[in-house]
Amino acid sequence: MNLIDNPDIHYMEQALAEARQALAEGEIPVGAVVVSHDCILARCHNNTERLHDVTAHAEMMAITAAAELLGAKYLTDCTLYVTLEPCVMCAGALGWAQISRIVYGAADPRRGFSLTKGAVLHPKTVVTGGVMATECEQLLKDFFKLKRNK
Repeated sequence: MNLIDNPDIHYMEQALAEARQALAEGEIPVGAVVVSHDCILARCHNNTERLHDVTAHAEMMAITAAAELLGAKYLTDCTLYVTLEPCVMCAGALGWAQISRIVYGAADPRRGFSLTKGAVLHPKTVVTGGVMATECEQLLKDFFKLKRNK
């Protein structure tokens, strides 16, 4: 199966590119893209260190950028691709934005929104987890290993 046959892989690779950019900047390597009708509306990565802002997660930045581009607060007909399962804060924002679909790579059993059984999401949001999970997890493991060895 090539990339054209599986857009989830293609767009997750774009999110991974953002995560690698975050890594290069010393941020926790999480990347996100928002896609609508096969068009990337936003590409973002964590900026919590650079902005000194605990809310500057990749997902939050992507929601803001996509909404600004669309000129609308709702992201219906949009899919968020993110390398790590969104936390409860981000999932709440995605719920308010009424995003149609969330595709994530690595699960986050400690802080991921699945701890809430998805209650914070919009009822119509479709969730797909585990896309390129190995690659997404490895990037995070490498980052935290580097942090521990400093």
